[in-house]
Amino acid sequence: MKNSTKHSIVIGAALFAMFFGAGNLIFPPALGKAAGDSVLFSIIGFLITGVGIPICAIIACAKINGDFKKMADRVGPIFSVIVSIALVLIIGPLFAIPRTAATTFELGIHPLFPSIGQNISIIVFFAIVLAFALKPSTIIDKIGKVLTPALLLMLAIIIVKGIIYPIGPIVNTSYQGGFSKALIEGYQTMDAMTGVIFSSIIISSIRAKGYKSQKDIMTITMKSALVSLIGLSFVYTGLMYLGTQTTTLFSKSISRTSLVTEIVKLDLGSMGSVILSLCVTLACLTTAIGILSAGSKFFAKLFNGKLSYKSIAIGIALVSGVMATKDVDSLVKLANPILKIIYPIVIVLIVTTLLGDIVKNNKVVTITTYTVLIVSVLNTIIGLTANSSEFFKYVPLASVGFAWVIPAVIAFVISNRLVNSNQQNKVNAISVNESE
Repeated sequence: MKNSTKHSIVIGAALFAMFFGAGNLIFPPALGKAAGDSVLFSIIGFLITGVGIPICAIIACAKINGDFKKMADRVGPIFSVIVSIALVLIIGPLFAIPRTAATTFELGIHPLFPSIGQNISIIVFFAIVLAFALKPSTIIDKIGKVLTPALLLMLAIIIVKGIIYPIGPIVNTSYQGGFSKALIEGYQTMDAMTGVIFSSIIISSIRAKGYKSQKDIMTITMKSALVSLIGLSFVYTGLMYLGTQTTTLFSKSISRTSLVTEIVKLDLGSMGSVILSLCVTLACLTTAIGILSAGSKFFAKLFNGKLSYKSIAIGIALVSGVMATKDVDSLVKLANPILKIIYPIVIVLIVTTLLGDIVKNNKVVTITTYTVLIVSVLNTIIGLTANSSEFFKYVPLASVGFAWVIPAVIAFVISNRLVNSNQQNKVNAISVNESE
């Protein structure tokens, strides 16, 4: 393992680049703009759901051999298949991948080349993505060694320049609920979901470098996760800080993508558009490549090789291309209610997996997961109506978007005690019978 540090840096850099895509670029500045001088709580909230949980997702999957389906199998085989398919579709052709292509056009291509139409941009984008994704064995090294350094350089230039020479004053915005709102915005990055899917190609890359034992795989995974965590935390904090400087410069109605564009223009002048274009394109390409590859591997395995990896990758790219014709804000709005249902389920499965032997019985996982599913579905459906606040007003944390948390804790504690009690009764009964 003499090259373990080098391998960890390369894999960690690739992981950072795959996580850092469209949402990761457009959400932090908007949060910073809204929060103003109260940005600290927003930073903490966003880092929890935008960095902490995704990193935990990678570690949890590595703990069980890098397979999310195996994680969900504890609830039941049918549930596992349904949730896994839903997860891959959401972070794949329905929302996440199209958002990378749409963001590339709005922030990377259109400002520099206004004569190029969106459809042309989408076609070229997915041609490049497929060129990388059709050779999955080399994806991690290509991203980690080539694309990530360029991406980090562009981001560092934007952030450091904005810190040294602020583009505007940081003022009090009387912002309320910054922490909880940032947690919800962290959902929109979809990184916890992409993390459990990315884990398959991360673990495959680790094995390809000669690490076979579970101990070695976990060691490299932890080191790589740390590299990714440091990079993501730096970038998110920096982008959010730049956002705080724009409160007095732009109206509340400015779109997320327009805000990023204007920040970079003020920050870097005439060269800003070029650097932003390169930054956005690299960020979105690396994320799209990672998701497309992981999604294609998932469906190839699900169909037992009846459909090839290559044909699935092309199919996902085509569907994603059609969805990418929508603008970024529309894709964000479409994804929001679905994420509020699926995200809590993923978090529960990640946490119960990390708890390891503390949760030995699958019934505990099943009861907790279904409790969260029911509450999340009800909360999301009712949340689309005018009576949402009345229905859940007595549920703790419901007002800040986390109605599922307390029910999950209660379901976990009660089911764990009942299961342990039943197991102890069986042990006692066996002991009595043996003594007789």
